[in-house]
Amino acid sequence: MTNLDKDAVLAAFTDAYKKAHGKSPNIESKSGWYSVDGGKNVRLAQLQEMIASLESLQENSTEKTSKKENTTTATSTAKKKATSNTKSGFSVKDFWAEKLNAESPGATLPR
Repeated sequence: MTNLDKDAVLAAFTDAYKKAHGKSPNIESKSGWYSVDGGKNVRLAQLQEMIASLESLQENSTEKTSKKENTTTATSTAKKKATSNTKSGFSVKDFWAEKLNAESPGATLPR
């Protein structure tokens, strides 16, 4: 078990949170448990683990924004096609009717 420096972990978490969410977190401390923005209470080691996830979240968001700029025209075209053809013709009721008919012909459908 390693000894964690509370101030260093909280400072690193605050920096990572600011970079990922654009605002500083509200961290409440009580008896060795920490609550971030009124959420679930976690220990200091869990906050340190959350730093890595926040950093990866930030990296993913920067990658997504660069990809989003490249694909805006493709997605707008796809949305137009999707909205014009909203009725797909698939019905769950018809699917089950066909399935039951295939498995046991002549069976009655459930209500």
